[in-house]
Amino acid sequence: MKLQVTQENLARALTNVSRVANTRGTLPILANVLLKTVDNRLSIAATNLDIAITHYIGSKVSEEGSITVPAKLMQDFVGSLPNSVIDLKLDDYKLNISTDKYKSVINGVSAEDYPVMPAITDGKSWNIPAKVLKTSLQQVVIAASNDEARPVLTGVYIHSFEGSLFMVATDSYRLAEKRLMKTNEDINLLVPATALNDLLRILGDFGGDVGVFHDDQQVLFKVGDVELVTRLIEGAYPDYRKLIPSSFASSADLKRSDLTNITKVSSLFARESAGSVTIHLDAENSQVSIRSVASQLGENTSAATAKITNEGTITLNSRYILDALHALGGEDVIFAFNGKLEPTVLSDPKTDDYLHVIMPLKS
Repeated sequence: MKLQVTQENLARALTNVSRVANTRGTLPILANVLLKTVDNRLSIAATNLDIAITHYIGSKVSEEGSITVPAKLMQDFVGSLPNSVIDLKLDDYKLNISTDKYKSVINGVSAEDYPVMPAITDGKSWNIPAKVLKTSLQQVVIAASNDEARPVLTGVYIHSFEGSLFMVATDSYRLAEKRLMKTNEDINLLVPATALNDLLRILGDFGGDVGVFHDDQQVLFKVGDVELVTRLIEGAYPDYRKLIPSSFASSADLKRSDLTNITKVSSLFARESAGSVTIHLDAENSQVSIRSVASQLGENTSAATAKITNEGTITLNSRYILDALHALGGEDVIFAFNGKLEPTVLSDPKTDDYLHVIMPLKS
């Protein structure tokens, strides 16, 4: 293998793929990245056997070849080089890296020993605008669970329903649902949230369409010159729509920034009670008030002006409220519930494509 690449392109590719290289696994080679020439391009790839990321960059190839080298060392070294043209030359299993005034040799391992993710040969494919996908992921992934005891809830459920494509995640304490776009496809994917967090980083400022290819076992996202493949989670997703109320007894319509500010202040006094705050909708004074108590520190009550429909009181986790408000993003928010033991729904009054459900705490 002998070729030339720019430092900027190689550093960006290594940053994209190296995060899935596994230094704590039972297979030492999974801590490496695979460098391989493909059609006058250099392919940089890494996998942890669940997720694989491949980044293709333009290069001037003199000799074809492939090698795997330690991901962390390669990323840190290339990232430290000046912005210039880098020469890569393979001599047996030693990768010679040279540029102006810098010369290094990294010991590699044969590419034949590197695991390969199965190809998706007989599946479905569709496209989605990158901006739509990025916004949707930012709004939904936060609600996925980290508890491996319930694998289904560690995924994001991407599915078609009544002619639209939806994305949903829940950890059983909260739920986020986003309607992405119209579709005639029959889509039913349960994608690990960890893989979608990697996809979010890859999307960056990409402005084109993302290609999605999938079969029953895995899904591939193609973002320009970068491909991410991940195994799908097995199992049936819960029928979450039963959890979402269709009407509400009490609601408040107010500025999102106002609700964010009073929640932040109250959360400071809610740390010793696991973030528990009590929200009261006051119809007489047209305001939302949030109260929190810290037995050792004191207590706080903060209020904001709102349009109130019927009074009501509910206790929620302040961190979940702040996450939901950040995900909503619009100027105004509707905060609605039916009773102190019923789910609370936060939504944007100007759009019906996103909602965030939070389960109450016992007060």
